[in-house]
Amino acid sequence: MSSIHEVSSAATGSAPYDLLVVGGGINGCGIARDAAGRGAKVLLVEQDDLASHTSSASTKLIHGGLRYLEYYEFRLVREALMERERLLKIAPHIIWPMRFVLPHSKMLRPAWLLRTGLFLYDHLCPNMTLPRTKALNLRTAPAGKPLRSEYVRGFEYSDGWVQDSRLVVLNAMDAVRVGARIQTRTRLVKAVRGPQAWTATLEDTETGEQSTVQARALVNAAGPWVAELLHDRLNVPSRNRVRLVKGSHIVVPRVFDGSQAYIFQNPDKRIVFAIPYEQDFTLIGTTDVPWEQDPGQVEISPDEISYLCESVNRYFTKTVRPEDVVWSYAGVRPLYDDNSGNASAVTRDYVLDVDAAAAPILSVFGGKITTFRKLAEHAVEKLAPHLPVLRKPAWTDGTPLPGGEFAPKDFDAQLRRFRGYAPHLSERSSWRLMRNYGLRAYDIATSDPRAMGQMFGDTLSAREVDYLIDNEWARTSEDILWRRSRLGLFVSDADRAALQTYVEGRIQGGVAPVSDPSLVTRQNVA
Repeated sequence: MSSIHEVSSAATGSAPYDLLVVGGGINGCGIARDAAGRGAKVLLVEQDDLASHTSSASTKLIHGGLRYLEYYEFRLVREALMERERLLKIAPHIIWPMRFVLPHSKMLRPAWLLRTGLFLYDHLCPNMTLPRTKALNLRTAPAGKPLRSEYVRGFEYSDGWVQDSRLVVLNAMDAVRVGARIQTRTRLVKAVRGPQAWTATLEDTETGEQSTVQARALVNAAGPWVAELLHDRLNVPSRNRVRLVKGSHIVVPRVFDGSQAYIFQNPDKRIVFAIPYEQDFTLIGTTDVPWEQDPGQVEISPDEISYLCESVNRYFTKTVRPEDVVWSYAGVRPLYDDNSGNASAVTRDYVLDVDAAAAPILSVFGGKITTFRKLAEHAVEKLAPHLPVLRKPAWTDGTPLPGGEFAPKDFDAQLRRFRGYAPHLSERSSWRLMRNYGLRAYDIATSDPRAMGQMFGDTLSAREVDYLIDNEWARTSEDILWRRSRLGLFVSDADRAALQTYVEGRIQGGVAPVSDPSLVTRQNVA
């Protein structure tokens, strides 16, 4: 059988789409989901894997952005805080609350300023359900134990954690559920604009095979490539510019106990987070470095590693050294260029540029993962005057993402129920499956341990791999270990090689086309 996107290409025929979305990051998948749910015929193409660039290289936070208050970004922070509440409800398996500890340093921002900012942070969101800010005595509070003795006062506030790449995939899955077609490993070579439609040439990046599709409108959600796409492949001039800023993170063995995270102020006025990661590790980031090279080839520099280590060493009693780093990742944030001199001061807000001189095109500049759903809603509303099919009510704010069909407060109860269904799974494995897949974990686990199939180290079974290939566009071991299951830190080289061999065998043997909505599995909670 052909690969997923080859089958999809063959099935498209010559019928025009309403919308061609270019880019399989969080914004592209969010827009595809929203538009398809309103009745539009949508095709999304992504040149690599879903979330293979910026959308899997975030700090993995659903947050208002406390530091943006210093730049008077009140509208952005308010929108982000309101979205935080919505996302906690529609994706309670992959998004959950987290408390952040902010130690006060006498050398930096005064305590009254921090207190004022946190008061605003708590009250900009009218329907906030998370616990509010409280002051801490770091010499007596458990959260102060990992910190150096000079930090006496601090604050604790609420934000959220997200499995970022899984958020992208779940939006793509839900887009398929409501009728969209998703083609990964598919590059837009060029698109020719006509008065009423775009004619796009697509290329299968694995076989080189090309095909042509038509769409009434085009969405440029190419992230770091948004400007290059406009100029080189669409021949559309734009008055807006994108500014590329690299953000890098390191992962080290766990530095502190507890479920809380830390937010540290640096002398350069930047902040760095230290966050519990995959139970055994601490995630530290991020940096803000101007980037002018290929956004597809980005990695952390030695200077950034030193900067992140020094940032946390000002606060923690336990020293973090560059040689402690077990993994690092870097991504390029495509920020809207507002002519700020400092990379850290560049707005995280977004601009949606619609050009309707002929067949319409909407380009996405900027944005952050927390506001993706609202960005998508705004994008569809901006296209609606040009695509009547989109003139239907917004619907995504209360519709759960796949696997998240339960209340946030019920996660522990759902986990207990799942453990009862598959008691042979370890506590760690049960937790991971429920946190990654929610109620879809029942499509992976079986009550009979023998049916789980071959194991690829740690907790990864053939059943899970099959599910990811058949339902989530996974086509390599990297897709599975780093963007779907988050098990890359726990798998040996031998298991990784065995996994890649297994995946290649499955794909060569035939894979169901997940871009056909009728073939997406439904959760079994019986």
